[in-house]
Amino acid sequence: MKEKLDLIYQYIDNNKENILELYREFVNIESCGREPESVNVFAERLKSEFEKEGFICKLVDVGGNGKTLVGILGDDRQGEPVIFSGHMDTALRNGTFGKDLFKIVDGKIYGPGVLDMKGGIIISLYVIKALNSIGYNERPIKIVYSGDEEVSHMGSNGAEIILEEAKGGICAFNMETGLIDNSLCVGRKGRIEAHISVEGIEAHAGNDFSSGINAIEEVAYKTIAFRKLTNLEIGTTFNVGKIDGGTIANAVPKECKIELDVRFEKMDEMSKIKENIIDVCEKTYVPGTKTKCEFVGAMNAYETTEGVMNFYNYVNETAQEFGFEKLNSRKLGGVSDAAYVTIAGTPVICSFGIRGEWNHTVREYALVESLFERSKLIAAVIMNLKKLTK
Repeated sequence: MKEKLDLIYQYIDNNKENILELYREFVNIESCGREPESVNVFAERLKSEFEKEGFICKLVDVGGNGKTLVGILGDDRQGEPVIFSGHMDTALRNGTFGKDLFKIVDGKIYGPGVLDMKGGIIISLYVIKALNSIGYNERPIKIVYSGDEEVSHMGSNGAEIILEEAKGGICAFNMETGLIDNSLCVGRKGRIEAHISVEGIEAHAGNDFSSGINAIEEVAYKTIAFRKLTNLEIGTTFNVGKIDGGTIANAVPKECKIELDVRFEKMDEMSKIKENIIDVCEKTYVPGTKTKCEFVGAMNAYETTEGVMNFYNYVNETAQEFGFEKLNSRKLGGVSDAAYVTIAGTPVICSFGIRGEWNHTVREYALVESLFERSKLIAAVIMNLKKLTK
């Protein structure tokens, strides 16, 4: 084992410049989830890299958004596959970072998606390259990379594809944002997004005040009602994050719209939350107003199952056995496709990607050295999988 791991580590160390160069190319191919054609360009490029390593790949059309990349290496091998999962799309609009995209300053890499999550994709690719370099053939390796995670699979069947493709794995590395403190994510909240519009009657605020029906007032009551539904003890939060209403100060507003974000820890809360939202929308606080509610997005919760914690404990034991830093565990409020891998029955740990901070902002950065450290750690975990019990 030690000799093989030494060869893997040597391969990674010898290819540091190549890793960074391909990383640069990947980041420079911008792939915002709201611009699906750009995601598909990157998906084709990534597909070609995995095919060079012997993968049989396909790009799956999910319906208007970026495609999902699925591939398998060693389909004829014995045992349950190791799965790498995550997403290829990034959060901020293409062009947000200007022309100078990928740059390294004082050991930190900057650029669109360096952290969330092209760094994780690069790690998975070079773990596989390193395993191939020593002739690893103990079990199949599978990749499932979504093209529309950053848009919550809105209007697509992307989540269903991940769930189906993730079935039957021995374990999965979700290559999302690595945490700056070197913790691993073992649970994430789910999310529901609802857009709510209220219609009243427009009128002059001075001459015809009594003729108007104020849509903003109705929304104000509903906003307070949503806030009262927050239950921090069980991890459920309701947040009205955006509001748009009225025209000018001296007119009673006819229309008002809000965007509501709800987070929850347990899947059995999901249907109850939707019922609560509908109840608030159906109740009229200002007589004469009319309310419409549209559920525009939802992501399942990544629950901390026994299988997840068994995998986490195994990873931590392996890390310490082979000289890596001890890892802690954390639960996060942000959503991820690790939820669907868990539902598929494959134990998954999220945040196995490159470590850094400030994803979804122009300050996003990743730590260069963690690129190589995480590659070696994951390789050690895969080489030692006989000790993992699901």
